[in-house]
Amino acid sequence: MVTKVHQQQGSLRLRRGLSRDKDPVQGMGMEAACWLTPGTLRRLIELPSPPLSRHQLKRLEEHRYSSAGRSLLEPMMQHYWEWLVGRVPAWIAPNLITVVGLATNVFTTLVLVYYCPTATEQAPLWAYLLCAVGLFVYQSLDAIDGKQARRTNSSSPLGELFDHGCDSLSTVFVVLGTSIAVQLGTNPDWMFFCCFAGMFMFYCAHWQTYVSGTLRFGIIDVTEVQIFIIIMYLLAAIGGSSLWQSLIPVVNVQVKMVPAICTFVGAIFSCTNYFRVIFTGGVGKNGSTIAGTSVLSPVLHIGAVIMLAVMIYKKSAVQLFERHPCLYILAFGFVAAKITNKLVVAHMTKSEMHLHDLAFLGPGLLFLDQYFNSFIDEYLVLWIALIISFFDLLRYCVSVCNQIASHLRIFVFKIKPSPPPGLH
Repeated sequence: MVTKVHQQQGSLRLRRGLSRDKDPVQGMGMEAACWLTPGTLRRLIELPSPPLSRHQLKRLEEHRYSSAGRSLLEPMMQHYWEWLVGRVPAWIAPNLITVVGLATNVFTTLVLVYYCPTATEQAPLWAYLLCAVGLFVYQSLDAIDGKQARRTNSSSPLGELFDHGCDSLSTVFVVLGTSIAVQLGTNPDWMFFCCFAGMFMFYCAHWQTYVSGTLRFGIIDVTEVQIFIIIMYLLAAIGGSSLWQSLIPVVNVQVKMVPAICTFVGAIFSCTNYFRVIFTGGVGKNGSTIAGTSVLSPVLHIGAVIMLAVMIYKKSAVQLFERHPCLYILAFGFVAAKITNKLVVAHMTKSEMHLHDLAFLGPGLLFLDQYFNSFIDEYLVLWIALIISFFDLLRYCVSVCNQIASHLRIFVFKIKPSPPPGLH
C-alpha cells in the first residue's frame, strides 16, 4: 500500500515536472515557444525576457506591408515563380520555405569557405557549381514564400519579418561567397569594401523603409544581382583561378576587379537613391521616420559596426583580416544582420532603435584586445567574437519570432488549421 502511494506521488511529481517544462515563457504561447527546442535548451537560446513591449506588439498588429517599384528581370521571373509555387503543397508554411532556402545558401557557401578560408585558394569545380545551385534555390524559395502565404491565406507580420531577417543573414553569405569565388582575398582592401558595402546597402534599403514606410525596389535590384553572382559562380567553375588572374587588354586590370568595380559603382548609385529618400521622404511629424524619430538615428548602429571593423582591420598587428577574412566577415556579418533585424522590427512596430546592444560585445572584445596590445591571441578572440555574435543573433531571432507567433496566435513553421465550418 505504501509503495503504491509513493508510486502515485512520484507519477504526480513527474506530471507536474513535465507541465513546468512545457509552460510557456513569459508572454509566449506554448506552441510558439516550443517550435525549436524544448526544456533547458529552449531557455538557453531565448532571451530571459520578451524583446518586444506590449505597445510594440499592438502596433505590429496594425502594420501593413508596402512596396514600390519593379526590377528589370522581375516580370520575366514572375512566370517561373508562379509555376513553382503551384508545385508546392498547400500544407507547407511560408516560413518553412524561407528557412529551407536560407539553410541551402548558408550550407553551400560554408562548403566554399572550407576549401578557401583565405579567399585566395582554388576550390573544386563542384563546390562552385554547388554554390550556384544553392543561390538559385535560395532566390527561388525566397521569391515564392510570400506567394505561398497569400495562396494559403496565412500572411502575417511575422512572415514579413521572417523573410527580411533571413535575407539579412543570407546577404552576409552571398557577399562572402562571391568574394571567395573570384579569389578577392589577394586584394584584401577590395574584399573588405565589397563585403561591407553589400551589408551596408541592405541596411540602407531598410533604413529608407523605416523613414518612408515603403520598401522601394530599383531597376537593378536583388534579383539581377543574384543572377549576376550565379553567373560568376559558373565562370569560376569553368575558368578556375586563371580566369580571375588574367588581365583585361588595354586597361591592364585583372578580371577579378570587374565585380569589385561593379560593386563600387552599384553602391554609389544605390546609396544616392537611398539617401535621397532618407533626407526627403520622412512620413513622420516634421519629416521624421515612421516612428517619429530622427531620420539619421539608424546611422549610429551601422556606423559603429563599420567603424569598429575598419579600426580592427587596420590596427591588427597579426594581419587578422588578411589571414582570416572569412571568419572576420562572418563575425561582423552576424552583428550587421542583428542590427538590420532590429531596424526591421523598429519599422514594423513604429518604435525607436536603441544603440546599446549586446551585438557589439564581440567587436568590442576585439577592439579592447588590440587596445591592450593583443595580450590574448587575436585569432582566438576573433573566434570568441564570432560565437558570441552568432548566438546573440540566434537568441534575438528565436525570441522575437516566438513572442510574435504567440501574440498573433499562429505558428512559426506550421500553417494554423482553419476552424471547422460553423465554428467561429
